[in-house]
Amino acid sequence: MAAQEYLTVKEALNNVLAGVSVLPVETIPLMEALGRVLAADVVAHDSLPPFANSSMDGYAMRAEDIVTASETNPVTLVVVADIAAGTMPDIDLTAGTAARIMTGAPLPPGADAVVPVEDTNEPWRATERPLPTHIQIKRSVQAGAYVRHPGEDIVAGTIVLNAGHILRPQAIGVLASLGVSRVAVYRRPRVCILATGDELLEVERPLTPGKIRNSNGYAQAAQVAALGAVPVQLGIARDTEADVRAKLQGGVDAHVDLFVSSAGVSVGAYDVVKSVLEQSGRVGFWRVRMRPGKPLAYGTYAGIPYLGLPGNPVSAMVSFERFARPAILKMSGYTQLERPQVTAVVDEEIHSDGRESYIRAIVSRSESGYHAVTTGGQGSHMMTSLVKANALLIVPETVKHVPVGANLQAMMLDWPETVF
Repeated sequence: MAAQEYLTVKEALNNVLAGVSVLPVETIPLMEALGRVLAADVVAHDSLPPFANSSMDGYAMRAEDIVTASETNPVTLVVVADIAAGTMPDIDLTAGTAARIMTGAPLPPGADAVVPVEDTNEPWRATERPLPTHIQIKRSVQAGAYVRHPGEDIVAGTIVLNAGHILRPQAIGVLASLGVSRVAVYRRPRVCILATGDELLEVERPLTPGKIRNSNGYAQAAQVAALGAVPVQLGIARDTEADVRAKLQGGVDAHVDLFVSSAGVSVGAYDVVKSVLEQSGRVGFWRVRMRPGKPLAYGTYAGIPYLGLPGNPVSAMVSFERFARPAILKMSGYTQLERPQVTAVVDEEIHSDGRESYIRAIVSRSESGYHAVTTGGQGSHMMTSLVKANALLIVPETVKHVPVGANLQAMMLDWPETVF
């Protein structure tokens, strides 16, 4: 235990990730799958498009019939049909004939091209467009023009989406077009959120001397929800081992996959969480060489992974970013577990204490690249500085002074338009 009390951020993160596993697979309705990770390949049972169809409102015809067509020398064809989307044509186009066709409508047999209505003499902007008996074509096209060919996008029997794919709205649309109404995905983690401390009040309670409201319980629950996981809030545990045990048992009964608590993991006389874990579970480490957020408990309770964050609100949120967030993403089936990072020029001096430090900052982009300024006070109680930040500047371990103009890695919390 003693050898593990002081770990680098990387060592601590590796320990956390080694202690969590990808959750089991469940099959869910398609509209519940947004943001989820596919657990199995999806094979197309149909081709897309399933049939040759028009990509424009216009006229279907044989390209060879209009080789000489131009604005000054239009070619006149006999109109033999009007084909709407959702219908199947029952005619074969022969030489000298055409069929009016709507976008998405099937191409009739015999036709090999479409001419947009704008390139004909039909008044296509008119509110009423009766089917003409003849149509003048004012330009030539090649065979295949404005035709969507069968299987042009997807060929039946091929893998459309691989296991591990994160389902964005466009993927939901593709699956719907293939008739996939249910998908196999990794289960959402159920994450127990517990705040500890005799000083805490529920948020609706008025402040009284010596008390503060339970902001951590809400902040960590929001961080969990932002990842698509399910927060299970257990409320406030008082600074007694009995109350902490009772609350944790509530999480066990709720079948959670991960415990995340705040406070109670330092060296104070009333920091009881670590003691409970040592007696009823396992503690992997409890100090990390980082700022903010040195005290950190990691282990298990009743066989369930447990992550104990510091009590100061900024420390808790930053520690969640570095340790809980990657763990929850791994459990959800993600393989990319880190936030995106950019190299930014710092436009002000930064001082650190030699620990790997995460400085709240605003990153913006100019013609010369990315630049960063801090958001003011960096005290671990100053949440407004985190609210203003779109990034955390990473000051490497052993570095105590960062001069103006130096480069630092910026972990992007958001990607606002001014940064992209």
